[in-house]
Amino acid sequence: MSRALIVIDVQESFRQQPEWAAISNPGIVGQVSRLVEAARADGDLVVWVLHAEAGSGAEFDPASGHVRLLDGLAARDGEPVVTKTSHNAFTTTNLQQILTSRGIGDVVICGIRTEQCCETTARVASDFGFGVTFVTDATATSPIEHWEAPPGRTLDEILADPRTLPVDDILARTEYALAGRFATISTVAELTKDR
Repeated sequence: MSRALIVIDVQESFRQQPEWAAISNPGIVGQVSRLVEAARADGDLVVWVLHAEAGSGAEFDPASGHVRLLDGLAARDGEPVVTKTSHNAFTTTNLQQILTSRGIGDVVICGIRTEQCCETTARVASDFGFGVTFVTDATATSPIEHWEAPPGRTLDEILADPRTLPVDDILARTEYALAGRFATISTVAELTKDR
């Protein structure tokens, strides 16, 4: 085993947010499931990552009951489940130790949010010396408000603002930033074509 699939934050917390109505990939569970099945069939390690903000009283607070995988996904025995409190999956977990202790040299990254936790994890993994494959069509994100936008706006107001960065632009910019520097960009179909 030299490769691991890292599934980042594909959790119920995001479905509880108003932004979920504008998510780039509402069917992410299907794409992630295909990657998981392929990884398991190839004997690759599958690592599940959840994000938690204990004491926040919001959807990422474990007390909310939403810090769990989206329906349709489940870790099997022997598949590590780590909980992070930082954007990347390494800094506040033992992920690097898990990977290196099992001889993992390459990682495949998918999950939520494309440009935030997934991209940040890809960059850190690359800096740690892992070969990184970033599966953009097995990630999801929401439109990003302009940093000068007033707080507390509705989703409709956010989407109507011409300064809001649309999801297609976020996906493209993430690929531009990662490709050839931190990761190889791939698709679910490319990674599961022999299935």
